[in-house]
Amino acid sequence: MARAYLDHASSSPPRPEAIRAVRDWFELPGADPGRLHEEGRINRDALEHARQEVAALVGASPREVVFTSGATEAINDAVWGATRAHRDAPVLCAAVEHSAVRDASDRLAPVETLPVDGEGRIDVDALAARLASRSLLRPALVHCQWANHEVGTLQPVARAVALCRDAGVTVHVDAAAACGHVPLNLTELGADLVSVSAHKLGGVPGAGALVVRRGSRFDPLIVGGEQERGRRGGLEALPALLAFGAAAGALAADDALATEAKTARAQIAAVVEDALAVQAVEIVGPASPDERLPHLVCLGVHGVEAEPVLIGLDRAGVGVHSGSACSSESIEPSPVLEAMGVDPSHSLRVSVGWSTSDKEIAAFGDAFVRVVAELRALRR
Repeated sequence: MARAYLDHASSSPPRPEAIRAVRDWFELPGADPGRLHEEGRINRDALEHARQEVAALVGASPREVVFTSGATEAINDAVWGATRAHRDAPVLCAAVEHSAVRDASDRLAPVETLPVDGEGRIDVDALAARLASRSLLRPALVHCQWANHEVGTLQPVARAVALCRDAGVTVHVDAAAACGHVPLNLTELGADLVSVSAHKLGGVPGAGALVVRRGSRFDPLIVGGEQERGRRGGLEALPALLAFGAAAGALAADDALATEAKTARAQIAAVVEDALAVQAVEIVGPASPDERLPHLVCLGVHGVEAEPVLIGLDRAGVGVHSGSACSSESIEPSPVLEAMGVDPSHSLRVSVGWSTSDKEIAAFGDAFVRVVAELRALRR
């Protein structure tokens, strides 16, 4: 039975372009791109081409792109670099930020939690008031995600960055959930630090980047070599990074990103239509598709816990994600949904990607109606 994989927001299958890039790497000389001999220069050229493709996708200069092993490393780099010289200064961070952002911050600095509304949107007025305070210690760093990874809420990131720039406070934007799904122009945005990931847009695991705005001070987390212009030690993971560049290049070519976003919105609209046809099911987060990422939606399923729904869908050949405690390695419920005042045990996230077919969407609709009805019948 063909399966319907609808968890692209967790990880998306590698694009054909990314797979070809990995295969092409095997044809390159096995050499360090940091060496001056011909073999090294061939690898260096391939690496810098990938850097250019990633930079073009996110609207940045290639020199601003620091390759990492993924967004998690990039986030840890950002927090380390911003807080190292200000050990007692707080970090401002909303509870809806990714765990990598929250955990990396909490380990290195006092964390002040920014409030959010019932749709997971950061309260920029509260941020403005905190930045303007003269009685509280000046923050070392402010986090503002581009979009939420669980409910898809598009954040007021431009305003948040502008407030931080005006206050002279370093700001980091986690764009891992957004990159490859909505247009990014990091030069125009002006954030000091932006983290992105490859595997969520059709690259392969093991690649990401921290985009460091030109002129921003940056103290590297990983030392022991002068790779990445002295900003990240260690031999670059060429196969994964070349695949990252190839996936980025595919998205940047011929309006592919806009085309994929249009298709994703239509597919998610079909998911929503099928889901809301079931009694006591609602959208968690923004109801308007214009206010959330095009490729995902979070559903609240009342009268039955999400975990049995997820298991029932999985047995029916449909893979989705749940915000409940047993859906991952974590034993805690989603702090994102709790911050929004939503019960994580009744929430399902459905997300599509570049490879999603309309047949997969139809399979979800059929299975969801049947599974929810069967589970609710057991509770009577």
